[in-house]
Amino acid sequence: MNDRQDPYDPYATHEQQLIGYDAYGRPVYGQAPAQPAQPAQDYGQQQYGYDYQAQPPQGYAQQPQQPYYPEPAPAAQDYGQQAPAYGYDTQHTRQAQQWIPQQTAPEPQRQPEAEPEPPRTGQVPPPRRPDAESQAGRDYRTEMFAFIDQPDEDSEDVIDWLKFTESRTERREEARRRGRNRVVALIVVLALFVVAGLGYLWYAGKLPFLDGPGQKENAAAADAGPQKRDMIVVHVHNTKKGGTSSALLVDNVTTKQGATVLLPNTLGVPGADGTSTGLGKAVEEGGLGTREALDSVLGTHIGGTWRLDTPFLENLVELVGGIEVDTDTAVPADDAVKAPAVAQGQKQSLSGPMAVAYATHRAQGEPEAKQLERMGKVLYAVLRKVPSDPKAAAVTVDSMGQILDPALNAQTLGALLSRLGAHAKVGAYRTDVLGVKPDGGLTDDATKKVVKEVLGGSVVAAQPGAAARVGLKDATGDEKVQVAAKAALLNGGYDFVDGGKADKTAAASQITYQDDAQKDRAIEVAKTLGLPETAVKKGENAVNADVVVILGKDYKAS
Repeated sequence: MNDRQDPYDPYATHEQQLIGYDAYGRPVYGQAPAQPAQPAQDYGQQQYGYDYQAQPPQGYAQQPQQPYYPEPAPAAQDYGQQAPAYGYDTQHTRQAQQWIPQQTAPEPQRQPEAEPEPPRTGQVPPPRRPDAESQAGRDYRTEMFAFIDQPDEDSEDVIDWLKFTESRTERREEARRRGRNRVVALIVVLALFVVAGLGYLWYAGKLPFLDGPGQKENAAAADAGPQKRDMIVVHVHNTKKGGTSSALLVDNVTTKQGATVLLPNTLGVPGADGTSTGLGKAVEEGGLGTREALDSVLGTHIGGTWRLDTPFLENLVELVGGIEVDTDTAVPADDAVKAPAVAQGQKQSLSGPMAVAYATHRAQGEPEAKQLERMGKVLYAVLRKVPSDPKAAAVTVDSMGQILDPALNAQTLGALLSRLGAHAKVGAYRTDVLGVKPDGGLTDDATKKVVKEVLGGSVVAAQPGAAARVGLKDATGDEKVQVAAKAALLNGGYDFVDGGKADKTAAASQITYQDDAQKDRAIEVAKTLGLPETAVKKGENAVNADVVVILGKDYKAS
């Protein structure tokens, strides 16, 4: 291989040499005549230019060939008409150019750069610079590339905007993540509350068809022995329209349940002379001995009497911040007594005057039980709003400005109301209307489900040393015979309980007792009434009393 040949140039031949560079700095190869070695020249005295009169050196019969410029797609040129350059003969130029291929060769691929070859001793023409015409014919201008050196004034703004956009996106993603976490946490908390609530209801035995341990414990405690109950009687006096309404507030300490037992005014209670009178009449006459009379009829131990006039009931409702009641009927406004109207519906917000108007409302021809049920709803709603702290409840009671019974001061009443309110808040509360017959006696259902279960009357009456309570139910159909038997029992020192009239007459009298400890007393009652001992037997009492007498036609009044 020729030492002057570029090994990576596909157009180079063994006879071609590097004769210069084109306008783009690419090497140009051509055929050059061999030159004899010439003495070193003094570049300091060298004259630049060309002597057109000088003869070519010996051995150079013709001028060097025109250099070849490999371009990607050069236009075809007629080299025959090209003007001679630098004084060379055109004919020689044509002969020298016959070796140049006439087709457009593809641009050679870039090869790895070879090690630079040391300069040769021979003279190599410098690379040609493009003339003005070729430079003017191109579309490239200097100002077109000014952006390379000039910094963009908006580049920093763009970078800042990109950073702001990225940070805002990150903040949005973080906000979404926190929102999802909050939702998950809220769902977990709600699930825990639901599970805890269901667990409590199950434990307390308040879920339908499912008995919980708490209910079983309460039932076991009830079966184990006497239950401790704290109760008071409350008489609501309507100072505007007149009339009274009574109820028992019961706190069962053993089972941790509360109850309101509504007492009809027709309930018969014994008077001071032993005769029976209605509860409403007894309360309106002053209420002296009413609590003891109720204990005698119901077999209870009432701890105190709370007289609650309607103005003080208004104050109590206002002090607890109003109440919510599911009203069963609409109450029209009454301008005469300045009573506001009450709408019908669920969760009606009632103020003090509205609560009094609803609790005392009784439509014409409506049974008394309906009005008692409305008063029971108001009392239940008030208890739910009473503070659970006994001291705070006592302050609420004292703030009403009511003069209480000395046996029932603000501290005692406040403590009881706070305990009842605690039961009402968790739903461990019931409200019952005591069933009463037209003659004032208790119904069998009232005796079994209310007096015994809620009030526990028979247990209290069975205490040792207490006077025997004797109930009397007339099955003779003769009112005079009943009055005579009642007088005989009162004269014998017994606590009389009026059982009213039986549903049907009976030929023979019957005396029953439930507790074996009362067997001897039952025999004594039989002797007092002049009845044989064969009439005495153990069984369920039809009246809430220690001993019950069902008076038949075989009884002869003395």
